[in-house]
Amino acid sequence: MTARLEEAVVAANELIAAGVYRLVIHAPRMAAAAQPGQFVHLKVNNLTAPLLRRPISIADTDQSAGTLDLIYRIVGGGTAFLSGVPVGEHLDCLGPLGKGFALECERPLLVGGGMGLAPLVYLAKALCPRPITVLMGGRTKDELFWEDVFAPVCDQLRLTTDDGTAGTRGYTVDVLPELIKTGNFDQVYTCGPRPMMEQAARIAKQYNIACQVSLEEYMACGLGGCLACSCAGTDGKRRKVCTEGPVFQAGEVFGGC
Repeated sequence: MTARLEEAVVAANELIAAGVYRLVIHAPRMAAAAQPGQFVHLKVNNLTAPLLRRPISIADTDQSAGTLDLIYRIVGGGTAFLSGVPVGEHLDCLGPLGKGFALECERPLLVGGGMGLAPLVYLAKALCPRPITVLMGGRTKDELFWEDVFAPVCDQLRLTTDDGTAGTRGYTVDVLPELIKTGNFDQVYTCGPRPMMEQAARIAKQYNIACQVSLEEYMACGLGGCLACSCAGTDGKRRKVCTEGPVFQAGEVFGGC
């Protein structure tokens, strides 16, 4: 990984769902180097902006245009401030950071929940033209605006919602065993709430399918220096999510996987 500090320019910053924004930044060097599963660390060049950078997963790139797509939800002061940044504003951007997904597979199954679906968009596009199945979950139908995003790049799309307003009522892991039995998959990729990922990884192991998980942790430096994002590995050692991840083989971070 070679991190780049680049002065990115905001090309778009638009509301796409309740509290969710699509930020497009012009950062040609990062767009050329980015890999699915990596992230960028953003800071607004403004004295009134929050001090720390904000890590945001890369949801897509356009190398010909030199842009990256970042999809984020307002969860606090930093992202609320970011949602008001206008087109043409400059952002201090560090990236691409982290270890991305390994793409060696023939029949992938992507399992995502909530904002964990963002990095899976870029992954799905990178895996094309292989047959791709996406299993996505949200609390309500309104949270599954992702359906329109994934539809052009996947062969099969399965939905679950907690309240049953779209797809199957329940959670992604409720329908995962049935889906695996009918899909002949050789790789599961998952990102979302940690309990969902742990359960998805255990189910994948039951069916002898390799599983990669993308973790999300609070980060300060993004370069492995502050240790704020470290997590426990199954070997008893601490793992730096920002540099050794955010993508791990499930067995590296989830016991029993």
